[in-house]
Amino acid sequence: MPLVPANQPQLIRSSQKDDYYQTCLKNNANEVFQAFTGSRRWLKWRKEVELLSDLIYCSLTTFSGLQTLGEEYVNIVQVDPTKRRVPSLSRRGAFIFFHVFAPYLLDKLLVCLENELEAEDRPGAFRDFPSRWNPMIYIKAWVQKAVGALTENQRKKMVPVVYAVHQGITIVHRVHVALFYIYSSYYHISKRAAGIGYLRVLSGAADERAIRNSYRLLGGVSLLQLAITLALQVNNLRQRQRARQEWRQHRNLPSSSQAAQSPSSRASRCILCLEERRHATATPCGHLFCWECITEWCSNKSECPLCREKFQSHRLVYLRGYK
Repeated sequence: MPLVPANQPQLIRSSQKDDYYQTCLKNNANEVFQAFTGSRRWLKWRKEVELLSDLIYCSLTTFSGLQTLGEEYVNIVQVDPTKRRVPSLSRRGAFIFFHVFAPYLLDKLLVCLENELEAEDRPGAFRDFPSRWNPMIYIKAWVQKAVGALTENQRKKMVPVVYAVHQGITIVHRVHVALFYIYSSYYHISKRAAGIGYLRVLSGAADERAIRNSYRLLGGVSLLQLAITLALQVNNLRQRQRARQEWRQHRNLPSSSQAAQSPSSRASRCILCLEERRHATATPCGHLFCWECITEWCSNKSECPLCREKFQSHRLVYLRGYK
C-alpha cells in the first residue's frame, strides 16, 4: 500500500501517547529515587531524574531505530527529508539532543542567569554550588563570571531581557504549534531541527481534505488569539511605563500653595498615608490622594482605595494649584 505524509490527528495522538508513557516512567523513577535517597536529595535532583527518564525512553525507541509506543499506536514511521529512508543515526541523535537536552540546558541557563542578576553579594565566589561532579557547576561558573563583568546599570537592564527571553520561548512554541495546524509538517521543534518527518499507510476511510481544512482553521484562530494576547500585553506594558514616567515627573514637584488649614482636618488628609495631602491627585471616581500614594497603589491594584472602582493608572489627574 502507498505511503503518504501523516496528518495532524495522527501526529497529535502519537505525541500524547508518548507523553503518557514518558510521564509514567518519570513518576516511577522519581518514586524510586525518592525512596532510596530521601525527599531532600530528590528535590535537588528531580530535574536530572526526569532528564534521565526521557533519555532512556528516546534511546530505547528512536535512537535504536524502533517506533515509539505512540508511533506504533497510530502506525506511523519516521523518515528523513527525502521521504524515502529512515533517519540516519546522526539525525536521530540530533533529535534527542534538541528534544531532551536543549530544553533542560536552556532552562538551567536562564534560571542561573536570573539568580545571578538578582543576587545581592557581588562579586562572589562559587556560592551555593553543588558537588564538583555536577556539570551544572561549569554553567554556573561561566554565568557568574559573565555577570560579574557587567556594571550595576547593565545588570538592571539585563533582568527584563531574561524575562523577555522566557516569554519569547513560550511564544515561539505557540507559533510553531499554530503553523503545524496549518501546514501539518512538524509537531515538535526538535523534529523540525533534526528534519524528521512521518509517513503512514494510505487508507480511504477518512476525508483527508476536510481534516486538513479544519486544522488550518484552528491554526488561523490560534495565530489570531496569539496576536491579540501580544497586543494586550504590549498595551499594558506601555501604560505601566507611562505611569512610571508621570510618577518620576511629578514626585518631586513643589507643593502647591494651599489655604491655611488645620493639620488634623479630615478633608485635607490622604487616607493612604494619613497625612496632609501633597500634590493632590484625583481618581476618575473623584477621590483625592497624594500623587506618590495613589501611583504606588495603582502599581499593585488598578482600583480606587475607597470605592474600589476599576481604572487604569494613566487616568489619574494631577491637580496642579489645587487649594
